[in-house]
Amino acid sequence: MDDIRGDVEAIGRMAEVPTILEVICKTTGMGFAAVARVTDSRWLACAVLDNVDFGLKAGGELKVESTISHEIRQSHHLVVIDDVDEIPEYRDHHTPAIYGLKSYISVPIIRRDASFFGTLCAIDPAPHKVDNPETIGMFQLFAKLIASNLDSNSDLVQAQVDLAEERELSVVREQFVAVLGHDLRNPIASVMAGIRRLGRTAEMSSESRDILGLMQSSALRMRDLVDNVLDFARARLGDGLKLDVVAQASLRPVLDNVVEEIRSVHPDLDIRTSFELDRGVRCDHPRMSQLLSNLIDNAVTHGDRTKPIEIGATTTGGRLELWVANSGKPISEKVKPTLFRPFFRGEVISSQQGLGLGLYIASEIARVHGGRLSVNSDETETRFTLTMPL
Repeated sequence: MDDIRGDVEAIGRMAEVPTILEVICKTTGMGFAAVARVTDSRWLACAVLDNVDFGLKAGGELKVESTISHEIRQSHHLVVIDDVDEIPEYRDHHTPAIYGLKSYISVPIIRRDASFFGTLCAIDPAPHKVDNPETIGMFQLFAKLIASNLDSNSDLVQAQVDLAEERELSVVREQFVAVLGHDLRNPIASVMAGIRRLGRTAEMSSESRDILGLMQSSALRMRDLVDNVLDFARARLGDGLKLDVVAQASLRPVLDNVVEEIRSVHPDLDIRTSFELDRGVRCDHPRMSQLLSNLIDNAVTHGDRTKPIEIGATTTGGRLELWVANSGKPISEKVKPTLFRPFFRGEVISSQQGLGLGLYIASEIARVHGGRLSVNSDETETRFTLTMPL
């Protein structure tokens, strides 16, 4: 469909236009009113009210050279005629002769970008008093209303196109991230295996062991980042995170392993635990390990490193509660509503690095287990708590 036909259909979708044409005819007494799309080569009727059997319907076309609208398109000036026989300029004009009109009024419809769309016009085979401020003002107001609606329609169409393109680009980006994350897992695993092997070497200076510790910390962080990216891609591109549930197995060894791994990477931190798990928990152990690791990593990144990190878990009242608490600057109320959104990093300083996926993935793991992740934060502590049914 060409653009001009699209413009015709845009006018046809405007619910106000039939009322505008009816008001024009009743107010002026003229028998024919129309909204026309006019270009340098075409004149198309977008909407028509014909009470004088002029013979033109919506979608109909006139030779543009035969119309006065052709001249209006060039000048952008309205034309108002009470009686062509009384105006020398139009007495012998070809348009009145062709179409048998005596009275005529046509006002240009000008878009927001100053482009000429067409005209709002009315004609009649009998003379009518239309050359007055009231009638002209009415036509101009209606023409501006039509132009405004056209601009709004164009904005909506463009917004829909932009949204579709952004969605397509977003999918491509997420697919790229998923592929990249998958391809990074193997080399990271190789690096970690090499670090562990070197760590078992007896003859090594203290400086070498310190460097090896830094390498281990970086490798673990890269692994966690890649895991979060892959889970984000699964959640957005697939059917969500998948669970491999173990029924009623002890969760404590899983939590202890996570804590010990964090302690080995951050030996300077005071990490305290209180696990009161008197029964097994039906859950996906690797996912629970990932959730706790993300929460501890968040506490390490944003908490006061001179104060202890408290980690606790209980199985009481038919539910599991797992929490991580740290001291430090409280989370503002403004930030809390967006805290569990992907790629949200909150109020961080330049030395704090991350993708902003840790809390999002943790909240998704809680959700697919039928639980929820919540946060309470004040000047005393910031506490993230997982609550889920047993």
